[in-house]
Amino acid sequence: MTEFKKRPSAMDKATFIEAFGGVYEHSPWVAEAVWNQGVTPVHDVIETLAEHMAKVVESADKERKMSLINAHPDLAGKAAVRGELTAASTTEQSGAGLGDCTAEEFEKFQAYNDAYKEKFGFPFIKAVKNSNRHEIIAGFEARIGNNPDQEFKTALLEIDKIARFRLLEM
Repeated sequence: MTEFKKRPSAMDKATFIEAFGGVYEHSPWVAEAVWNQGVTPVHDVIETLAEHMAKVVESADKERKMSLINAHPDLAGKAAVRGELTAASTTEQSGAGLGDCTAEEFEKFQAYNDAYKEKFGFPFIKAVKNSNRHEIIAGFEARIGNNPDQEFKTALLEIDKIARFRLLEM
C-alpha cells in the first residue's frame, strides 16, 4: 500500500478538495463527496482513497455520470491542439505520444472521435498512461462496435483508472 506525501486525513475540507478535486476531470464533486463521508487515516493510503472515490462515482445517478464522462476531452482532439486541456490531461496525452501524431494519424483520431461521439453521445475515454497512439487507435477500432451500455460502463471504468493513475502521481 502506498501512502501520500501529505496525509489527506490531516487536511481540512478546502485543502482536501483543492488537492483531490481535479483527480476526476473537472469534477470536484467526487472529492467533496468523499470528504463529506468522512476522511480518516485509512484515506492516507492511495489505493483506499481511489476505491472510495470510485464508489462515489458508482453511486452517482446516470446524469451525473454522463456529465463526468463528458468532462473529458477528445484524445488528440482540437482542445489539445488549442492548448485547452488540464495539466493532467496534457501530461497524459503527451506521455502516450499523442502530440507526435503524423498528419494522417491526427486525421484518423479526429474521424474516430467524431464517429464515436456520433454513436455514443460522449467522448471516447481511455486511460492512456503506459499506452501509445497505436494502442489507442486499436482501442477505438475495438470498442466502436460495442453497444451504448457497454461503452458507458467502459468509460466509467477507464475514468476510474485515470483517477488512480493521477492519485499515484501525487
